[in-house]
Amino acid sequence: MASVQLDRVRKVYDNGQVAVHGASFEVADGELMVLVGPSGCGKSTLLRMIAGLEEVSEGALSIGDRVVNQVAPKDRDIAMVFQSYALYPHMTVAENLAFGLKLRGHPKAVIEQRVAAAAETLGMTHMLQKLPREMSGGQRQRVALGRALVREPAVFLLDEPLSNLDAKLRHSMRTEIARLHRQLGATMVYVTHDQVEAMTLGQRIVVLKDGQIQQIDTPMALYEKPANLFVAGFLGSPAMNVLLGELTCGERPCLTLEGGAVVPLAHAQLPQAWQGRTIAIGVRPEHLQPSWVDDAGFEARVEAIEPVGNEIFVNLSYDDQLLVSRVSPRALPEPGENLRMVVDGRCVHCFDADSGLRLEA
Repeated sequence: MASVQLDRVRKVYDNGQVAVHGASFEVADGELMVLVGPSGCGKSTLLRMIAGLEEVSEGALSIGDRVVNQVAPKDRDIAMVFQSYALYPHMTVAENLAFGLKLRGHPKAVIEQRVAAAAETLGMTHMLQKLPREMSGGQRQRVALGRALVREPAVFLLDEPLSNLDAKLRHSMRTEIARLHRQLGATMVYVTHDQVEAMTLGQRIVVLKDGQIQQIDTPMALYEKPANLFVAGFLGSPAMNVLLGELTCGERPCLTLEGGAVVPLAHAQLPQAWQGRTIAIGVRPEHLQPSWVDDAGFEARVEAIEPVGNEIFVNLSYDDQLLVSRVSPRALPEPGENLRMVVDGRCVHCFDADSGLRLEA
């Protein structure tokens, strides 16, 4: 296996469009790194540059100790898994797995050994003689993974490989990929727009927006300490609530919204220097909870209730601000009625209202 290093890598197309602005990070040997962001953020372009399918406009891209800017894709020792399975429909599973190795002139004994090992790793030994049309979407995606596996590359590149699967299959395939990574100790770069995939798979995550890196960290560090409002709103389901207003510190801190409504921030400890400052307060849905004490918190209107089994999402409105609360199963008012809510001020995230950057107490 090998590490992947990007040093101020840029991608500028012929029409002047900048797809990636000076990306710098390292994927350690054996690490599973996830690139995540909305459509058009540059994550797939970054992956394609690592693969050699897009030219690097500026900067240096290295795999292991070798700069590969001018190295052809076939000579980079990488294997790629695409969103589409791209299997040969007239070939069996065994033939699909072996095809790339045959092209590279590997001996027949080596091909058979690698195909058998990959099939056993993926639990597909009994499917080797099946054609792709006889298999489910999840099974076909496992064949696509196996085709990369038999290559024994230095780096695995996965470009939204689960997007075509339904929710149940995506969950099982996420588990499969995580298990494979642990078993192989492989270096993997995984692209997705799905923040749940990013949080559950990545050892570290690169969050991208408009071709620029917003933050790089472990999943829980990103969740608990987002660097800016974009990261705060992108990671987490449901998304973080954001309230914009003027801060009042002191014994009973609160945020006065633009409409004049006041949101108390229970137990918050914020610097007196922020007194009177207009800031954005981020509140995770689990830190906005119903209160049964009459003089605590604030009253919000219930707009919709979404029970999902072990928890309930309560959609609220307060002073034209839409909010979401995550609560345990319980009796709740009907939509249209009011519910008193309290913000746990110990868990609020503070951001500069203009730049969107995180503020530290």
